Amino acid sequence: MKLANGTDTIKNLRNEGDAFDRGDVTGADLLAVYRMMRVSRRLDEKMLILLKQGKGFFHIGCSGHEAAQLAAAEASERGKDYYYPYYRGQSIALGVGMEPRDVLRCFLSRENDPNSGGRQMPQHYGHKDLRIVSQSSPTGTQYLQAVGAAMASRKAGTDEVVLVTSGEGTTSQGDFHEALNWSSREKLPVIFLVENNRFAISVPVHEQTSGDSVFEMIKGYPGLHRVSVDGTDYLASLDAMREAYNVARRGDGPSLVEANVVRLLPHSSSDDHRKYRSEEDIAKDLERDPIRRLGAFLVRNKIADEDELEEIRKEVLAEIDEIALEMEQEQMPDPSTVRDHLFCEGENSPVGFSETPENAGASIVLVDAINHCLDEEMVHNDKMLVFGQDVAHGKGGVFTATRGLTAKFGVERCFNSPLAEASIVGVAIGLATRGFKPVAEIQFGDYCWTAMMQIRNELATMRYRSNEAWSCPVVIRIPVGGYIHGGLCHSQNIEGFFAHLPGIHICLPSNAADAKGLLRTAIRCDDPVLFLEHKGLYRAGAAQRPEPGADYRLPFGVGKIVHEGTDATVVTWGMIVHKTMNVVRELEKEGVSVEVIDLRTIVPWDRELVLESVKKTGRALVAHEDTITQGFGAEIAATIASEGFELLDAPVRRLGALDLPVPYASTLEAVMLPQDADIANAIRSLVSF
Repeated sequence: MKLANGTDTIKNLRNEGDAFDRGDVTGADLLAVYRMMRVSRRLDEKMLILLKQGKGFFHIGCSGHEAAQLAAAEASERGKDYYYPYYRGQSIALGVGMEPRDVLRCFLSRENDPNSGGRQMPQHYGHKDLRIVSQSSPTGTQYLQAVGAAMASRKAGTDEVVLVTSGEGTTSQGDFHEALNWSSREKLPVIFLVENNRFAISVPVHEQTSGDSVFEMIKGYPGLHRVSVDGTDYLASLDAMREAYNVARRGDGPSLVEANVVRLLPHSSSDDHRKYRSEEDIAKDLERDPIRRLGAFLVRNKIADEDELEEIRKEVLAEIDEIALEMEQEQMPDPSTVRDHLFCEGENSPVGFSETPENAGASIVLVDAINHCLDEEMVHNDKMLVFGQDVAHGKGGVFTATRGLTAKFGVERCFNSPLAEASIVGVAIGLATRGFKPVAEIQFGDYCWTAMMQIRNELATMRYRSNEAWSCPVVIRIPVGGYIHGGLCHSQNIEGFFAHLPGIHICLPSNAADAKGLLRTAIRCDDPVLFLEHKGLYRAGAAQRPEPGADYRLPFGVGKIVHEGTDATVVTWGMIVHKTMNVVRELEKEGVSVEVIDLRTIVPWDRELVLESVKKTGRALVAHEDTITQGFGAEIAATIASEGFELLDAPVRRLGALDLPVPYASTLEAVMLPQDADIANAIRSLVSF
């Protein structure tokens, strides 16, 4: 085993030929570990048998990784520490208390599976009582979430440590290096266990990792404790993991343990490793089988003989086979529950309540409404955290939405993040699973795309995929929109992309009062919310409103008729609300009466209000700033056409930006984005049909 902090390396090699004599591990302990290895191995074997019998669809094995994983579990404090195992983490799950029957329930996708209730693929672990945070399929997203969970330990003042695991291939992901950067800079109590079996599916480590070694690759991170260990040697792995946990609990920062293991099965049941591995290579790995090595150690040190080990093997085989028969008889998930747990219900839901009284005061601009709401909610909830790029200290964000918050609440609650959007969202997810309320800022909507994996596959799915065992109430504030001469990458509208993702709410207020009421609801609800703020409205006079009081809340999914009319309905949101209002009075002079609906939220959107208005006017124009193709207006137009066809006196019309990037020159931007005249002409065309 090599231990390293910075560039200092200490060698601590254990000679397996020495007699077993150590006070921290007994012979009985090692026999229990051997038995658990056998349990994990038999589970792999049994699941592959069930798969061949057509009783399962997929399997990804742990065989060869058992020693390092069980050592990691043993070194932790069960019931106290948190775990982010990756899909090969079966032995860790067993080691911290998951029952074999729950592993089989997961494989068979049974209703009573505590991991997901049949909503995820096998080997995707999650168990609230055991503090195994629900894991999904992407490789690498777990790193940043673990950093967020470790940050929660720091902010809560506890010595709970977070363990996160992966294979060596995943260390090529940017999230891995972002996680090392943030955790080592802040000396967070997180352990990165990298189980290096030398193959990322079929790609060998020498084609994947610089220097063929994760241990060497990451030596440039100051404050990161590094360990390289034989992961097939249980006692050496236990020593390494105990040291890593001690480092974390002392407050000395993160550790990375590279456990050199063997993969004794193909990558998954969908793989055949004989296509890319020689028989000789496979045979060499079998010689390092951790079960074989620990068994030989037990015999050599007279802790057990061959007959006793064989008896353990037979007992485990019978036990797992019997459990499997029981689990096969359990119920599959009820089809009627397929829609359950996408969003929260009850008092923490952002829908279904009545708008609270405004108690309005002096008129304010939209950005000040955001700032005041953040301030009030940080007073209301001492577990609310505000962070992102440039949000702290005197800067207070590039649009000043967070000004004064660090001075008032301290850098522990309003702080800067690294310039890395995936880090912002991933860390927020980890914090949220620990009971904090992260209100994170991504500086521009145009740069949210590096966080897409965290948003799409992690944030939006946490409640659903865990069968409501875990929730992830993160608010992500994102400035969006054009009309500011921002060009291609400071003008984008993103609501159409994200509206396609089940499990996340989207707000886009058009004025200061709505912004304050919707943001408060977003912060107090138990769901993830994308809170989109139009940059062009931050200080626009048209978006000013009397400021609502500190308890003002607006429900999601409730639009507002901002102008009543009888000849046509315009459904819109954000900046286009104001551009539509600019032309309504001119059209009235022409005898055209227009009803204007401000949706206020995109997910959910107020279908009932829209259809009721169309019933009155018989005509509908859906107008938005985003590009016309696949803009969210297409969904609204399709709904009106399918659910309100008999109400229409004319085809539903759509108006949006040209299908182009937003150009910088004002003469080009004015053509590309919808203007007042475009809206007026679209309405005239509609009512003349």
